[in-house]
Amino acid sequence: MSYSQPIGVFDSGVGGLSVVRQMLAQLPDEHIIYFGDTARVPYGSRTPDEIIAFGEQIVSFLQRFDVKAVVAACNTSSSVSLPVLRERFHLPVLGVLEPGVRAALETTRNRRIGVLATAATVNSGAFPRCFLAYDPGVTVHTQACPRFVPLVEAGRIDGPEVRAIARQYLQPLREAGVDTIVLGCTHYPFLAPVIRELAGDAIMMVDPAEETVKELSALLASLPLSSSRSTAGSADGQAAEPEGHRFFASGAVNSFYSSGRQFLGDFPFQVEQVNLSGIDSKCSTGGL
Repeated sequence: MSYSQPIGVFDSGVGGLSVVRQMLAQLPDEHIIYFGDTARVPYGSRTPDEIIAFGEQIVSFLQRFDVKAVVAACNTSSSVSLPVLRERFHLPVLGVLEPGVRAALETTRNRRIGVLATAATVNSGAFPRCFLAYDPGVTVHTQACPRFVPLVEAGRIDGPEVRAIARQYLQPLREAGVDTIVLGCTHYPFLAPVIRELAGDAIMMVDPAEETVKELSALLASLPLSSSRSTAGSADGQAAEPEGHRFFASGAVNSFYSSGRQFLGDFPFQVEQVNLSGIDSKCSTGGL
C-alpha cells in the first residue's frame, strides 16, 4: 500500500460531501474517489440487510481504484454495516459515528446529549451504545429526522418549511435539557446554520464530518500513508501532485453536480454515473 493511492468515500447521496469539504480543507494533498448512492437514497428507511448489501457493493466498487482507505461517510451505514465491512475488506474502513461521539463527550457540560439522525440509525441503537461504552453516566436522547435527507438531496437547506421541520425535531431535545447536539447524519451539516440558530447559543453542535477527517488524518500518518509529505514523491524532493478527484453517483448526475456547487462553493469536477449491478460507468454531462 502506498501514500499515493486514493481515499474512497461513500454516502447514500450528497451528504458525504460534508466529509469531502473537510478533507479538502484538512487533507488537500489526498486524492478522493467519492460514490453517492443517489439512486437508492435515503437509507434511513432501509432494512439492515439492505444497508449492509449496499455498503458491500460500494466498497467493492471503490476497491477498483486501489484505495488505501475508505470512509463510510454515512451515519446510517456506519451504524449498521461498519463491522461487516471491516471484516470483509482488508483495508482501513472508518465510520463517522465514533468520532462524533468522542467530540460530543468532550463538549458536553451536563452529560445530556441529543442526536439528530435517520430512522435507521436511531432504530439501530448505535449512538446510545457507543456513548455508554465511553461514559456509562451520560444520558442520550435520539431524534429521528426522516425529512432532513430528502430536503438536502433537493438542495433545500433554508426557508420556512425547512425551519418548521427543524423546529419540530429540535423541540424534544430542548425539552430534555441537552446542552450538546450531534448532527448524526452527514447530510445534516448543510442544515447546520438553521439548526444552530433554532437551537440557541446554549446548545453546542458537533459535526462528525470534521472529527472524522481529523481521525483519518491521524490514521494515515500512523500507517504511514499520508500524502502530506515534504520530501517524498519526486526526484527533486518535492511532493508529487495527487491525481484529480473523481465523483460517482448511482442516480441523476446533474442534480448531484448542482448540489456539489451549492454545498462546496467550487465544484470543478465531472460526475460519472455508475450502475453498480453491472459496474458500468459513463461520464455525465454534469460538470465542466
